[in-house]
Amino acid sequence: MKKLFGLLTIFTMFLLGACGSATLEGEQSDESEKVAEISPDEMTIGLSISTLNNPFFGQLQEGVEDKAEENGTTVRTVDAQDDTATQINGIDDLIQQGVDVLLINPVDSDAITPAIESANAAGIPVITLDRSSEGGEVVTLIASDNVQGGEMAAEHIVELVGEKAKVVQLEGTPGASAANERGEGFNNVANEKLDVVDSQSANFSRSEGLTVMENLLQSNSDIDAVFAQNDEMALGAIEAIEAAGLEDIVVIGFDGNEDALAQIEEGRLDATVAQQPYEMGSLAVQAAYDYVSG
Repeated sequence: MKKLFGLLTIFTMFLLGACGSATLEGEQSDESEKVAEISPDEMTIGLSISTLNNPFFGQLQEGVEDKAEENGTTVRTVDAQDDTATQINGIDDLIQQGVDVLLINPVDSDAITPAIESANAAGIPVITLDRSSEGGEVVTLIASDNVQGGEMAAEHIVELVGEKAKVVQLEGTPGASAANERGEGFNNVANEKLDVVDSQSANFSRSEGLTVMENLLQSNSDIDAVFAQNDEMALGAIEAIEAAGLEDIVVIGFDGNEDALAQIEEGRLDATVAQQPYEMGSLAVQAAYDYVSG
């Protein structure tokens, strides 16, 4: 059984635009514009999630809803099911319903731009969660430092199996900023200290993580480690590795989901880079309150 290595923890940040900048420690600059004030119990928040099939985003939704319920705020949620067209249609519906603020977790950071521009045209402030947008005006992004998280994963692999170890990477959904940033951070370290023999997308999906890992093992059965850009793909990779009868391949995920923590306790998963999705959802609602209160 593998040794329990525990969590690699990164922190959630506010990345604010016109409102200045803030962190979990509460430092924030003065606001630069005035907005129409709305009390929390008069607000309706529209929440667009990339997919609720991933438990990470279920926790994020829970954080939004609990914070809103505490303050009498209505939340209307639409699930994009990992499809950009579905997400844009869902956001259009929320705009037509006249929500006061939009919280958006984009499927694709570039393709989401038209939806955000539609919200801008309707005068609805937009806050993005976990993933950024390449266009449109956004009040704030609330996310983890994904670059740092990718670097931490690569450094931990070096600690466990040594420099120049053979590694494969399971990438997230193409176009998602989180996937780009985690890959950037991982490669910052891996390009100097590891031998990355292959890197392929499994779209943040457990089932695709299993399939892609099966294919990778056919030509890379002598690898030492796997970095999966989320826990769902990591858990799929573990299934493929075990089905192939292979042992001693280090697997590191990203998110800190409950399933991943359970697999760490069982010794099947070596580590995960832990985020705080519930806190991210709660912070997004608080950012909305701060914005509409001026």
